[in-house]
Amino acid sequence: MVRMGKVERYIHDGIERKGALLFVLIDPLDYQNLDRAVQTAKQACNAGADIILIGGSIGVQGDILDEVTKRVRESVNIPIVLFPGNIGTLTKHADAVYFMQLLNSRNPYWLSQAQMLAAPIVRQLGIEALPVGYIVVEPGGTVGWVGDANKIPRNKPHIAASLALAGEYTGSRFIVTDVGSASELGPVPLEMIKAVRKAVSVPYIVAGGIRTPKQAEEIVKAGADAIHVGTVAQDTKNVEKVISQLVKAVRKR
Repeated sequence: MVRMGKVERYIHDGIERKGALLFVLIDPLDYQNLDRAVQTAKQACNAGADIILIGGSIGVQGDILDEVTKRVRESVNIPIVLFPGNIGTLTKHADAVYFMQLLNSRNPYWLSQAQMLAAPIVRQLGIEALPVGYIVVEPGGTVGWVGDANKIPRNKPHIAASLALAGEYTGSRFIVTDVGSASELGPVPLEMIKAVRKAVSVPYIVAGGIRTPKQAEEIVKAGADAIHVGTVAQDTKNVEKVISQLVKAVRKR
C-alpha cells in the first residue's frame, strides 16, 4: 500500500480541523490568458481556498501546463494538485495529482490503461499520487463525453453509492462525484450526496455546478468533505469576494 503523503495528510488534517474544504480548479485554456489564470489562483488562495487544482478535460498539457503551474507555485502557499484530462496532464511543478480511475467509464482505457501509462511518469516526476475514484453524474459535461462515461442518472443515488463503495473497496482513497463544468442541471443532487456519504468512509469530494454559498453549504451538510469550484471563480470579476463567501459557507458544517 502506498503510504500517505504530505498532500493526502494535509487534506485529512484539514477536514478534521475545519470540517470541510474548498478546492478551486484552474483550467488555463478557459481563461483569456495565463496571467488571468495565475491571478485567479492567487486571489483564491488569499480568500482561503485550501487547494488549487490545475487541469481540464482537453488540451491542458505541455508548455502551457508547465508555465501556469510554475507561476501558480510562485504565487500561492497551498498545495497544487493536478486534475488530469489524460496522461499528458502531468508536470513536476505540482505537489500531487489526482491519480484517477473513472469508475463508470465504458472504456477500459479510463479504468486501467491510462493509469498504467501514467504511473511511471508520476514516479519519475516525484509528485504525490492521490488515488481517486471518479464518478460522472448527469449531465456530465465535457468530461462525460471524453471519458465515455455511463453517466449516473440524477434520480438513482443508490447507483452512485454502490459505485463509490466499489471504488473504496478497490483502493480509492478519495471519491469524487462530478456533474461536469457549468452544469445546466445544477450540482450533484443532495440525496445522492447523502447516499454516497453513507456508503463510504474515505474523504468525499463533490464537483461541478456549484455557484452559490447556499449550494456549497447544503452540499457539505449533506455529507461532502470538500467541494470543487471552477467556473464561478473564472467568471467573476471579484475572485476574493466570491471564494471567501464559499469558504465561509463550507466551514458551517
